[in-house]
Amino acid sequence: MSRQPCGAGIRACRVGSRADAWRIVRALSLATAALAVAITVSAQSPAPSKDPMFQAMHDELERSGKMTLNNLEAPYFVEYLIDESENFSVSASLGGLVSRRRDRFRQPDIHVRVGDYKFDNTNFGGGMSLGTRYDLERFPLENAYPLLRRYLWLETDSAYKSAVEAISRKRAAVRNLQQSDQLNDFAHAEPVHHVREFVRLAIDEDAWIRRVRTLSGLFLQYPEVKNSSVELESSTGGYTLANSEGTEVREPENVTYLRVRAIAQAPDGMTMRDAVTFHSLDVTRMPSDAEMTRGVTALAENVVALSHAPKGEDYSGPVLFEGTAGAQILAEVLGKNLALTRRPVAAGGRAGGAAPSELEGRMGARVLPESFDVVDDPTQKEWRGRPLFGSYEVDREGVLPKPLRLVEKGVLKSYLLTRQPVRSFEGSNGRARLPGNNGASTPAFSNLFFSASETVTVAELRKKLIDLIQTRGKQYGIIVRKMDFPSSASVDEVRRLLSGSQGGERPVSTPLLVYKVFVDGHEELVRGLRFRGFNARSLKDILAAGNDSAAFEYLDSPAPFALMGASGYTAEACVIAPSILVDDLELHPVEDEQPKLPVVSAPEMTRQQP
Repeated sequence: MSRQPCGAGIRACRVGSRADAWRIVRALSLATAALAVAITVSAQSPAPSKDPMFQAMHDELERSGKMTLNNLEAPYFVEYLIDESENFSVSASLGGLVSRRRDRFRQPDIHVRVGDYKFDNTNFGGGMSLGTRYDLERFPLENAYPLLRRYLWLETDSAYKSAVEAISRKRAAVRNLQQSDQLNDFAHAEPVHHVREFVRLAIDEDAWIRRVRTLSGLFLQYPEVKNSSVELESSTGGYTLANSEGTEVREPENVTYLRVRAIAQAPDGMTMRDAVTFHSLDVTRMPSDAEMTRGVTALAENVVALSHAPKGEDYSGPVLFEGTAGAQILAEVLGKNLALTRRPVAAGGRAGGAAPSELEGRMGARVLPESFDVVDDPTQKEWRGRPLFGSYEVDREGVLPKPLRLVEKGVLKSYLLTRQPVRSFEGSNGRARLPGNNGASTPAFSNLFFSASETVTVAELRKKLIDLIQTRGKQYGIIVRKMDFPSSASVDEVRRLLSGSQGGERPVSTPLLVYKVFVDGHEELVRGLRFRGFNARSLKDILAAGNDSAAFEYLDSPAPFALMGASGYTAEACVIAPSILVDDLELHPVEDEQPKLPVVSAPEMTRQQP
């Protein structure tokens, strides 16, 4: 998992009454005093000779489990997770360096659960924490045992106070709910010992700066590109985890990506954009300079071609998702909906949080044609001689994953699960890959394999599309060769797309490379189209699958459309899927107000400076 330094806050809520608030605040003050005495005694003991981080975690876990005061809930589960990363990043535009940075950080994620596995302080979204906060700044980089103990102590103190406040308010909230089959709040898991050492970042910074500058300079040959950037980020690190159940994990996580973006404007002002990203889990195995040059050149040519393309029109009919677009749309429309989470209880007994999965409650239902199977396999390391981007050995809750059959013969068989129970599923299957809200983790897939027992060649898919439009008397069909997923859109554009969705439906990302294909076989690139009413149920209408397989790698995140750079945490993901022909989809033109063209033309960029 890749991550950026970000502030961590613990969500909790105000108590139900002033009397409750006075009682809890008074008891919390006593708890702080008791803990202060305990830490003074423990700090006088000699520092252990073994791993200071694990030893500090274990010692604090032992003390935290003994926190009991009259009228306050005692912790039944405590977990320490420390994310660690060493990063190098550089960005350039038009051959000039824009930024260069190298840093290292640690970020704590501390969970304290009070109550029991059936009912605890989590899964409640009633407000911000009222527990005492301590100005600890950044978590220490050195493994100095007394320093680690002090930080863990104070962070645990804050988390504990928030927990007892939250469970009080949650109890008040659920009194108004009528639930005959209340789900447990947390699932048991077997203790795991999985420790691998981190590696320090080793990268030839000067060589990569030269590459980034050279690649960004390719856009000098395309004056119609209004703006462009090339950015590289390489990081090593991982996370260290210990919990009161006995789990002990240290899991390395290394990733390098080079991301290129470009923007142009059509004569009517419409902004045309595209992006390409190259990934690797090992900086020494990044694509060659020649491969990245081809990718950047294709990106520039696509953006320029889109700026000259005519606007698309309303369309209803079959759509062929060819090559990478097939993997992209299956990742977004099916893959993202395989993650099942619970909506938290909010103050007043309301159900809060984001919209549920479109596949919730559809266990045993057909979600794809009968010829399709879907398997998520984080244990598989390579495919056809190439390393798989989504592989991992243990998740963020200390659960070991296994291959998981999600769809069999078109029928939904399972979901991506964490230790937060959901309807009909009590335990985790090791898919907790991202932090979540209200004490929960967010599930995500790893290496998602789509296979079909009945396939045809891509040329035959295209012929099927043309036959369909002839039979239905249409002038043309639609081929999509690239989706904007993960999205390179601006935050404002994403907000407009989300606000424009109807009936609470979850919109899909924008198709970027869209072609009309006519009966005689010729194609025409068009721009400015969006899907309407495209959801997980639409995939039952897949008419045929190709015998090809595209491997699509990307950095997944909780952000809408996995928006690039919008989340502090990402998870490496890979989708291997064929081209697909889907029946009866709707596309409509973008109706947003378009920005004006620049008043003055772009300056000459090929002339050398004196």
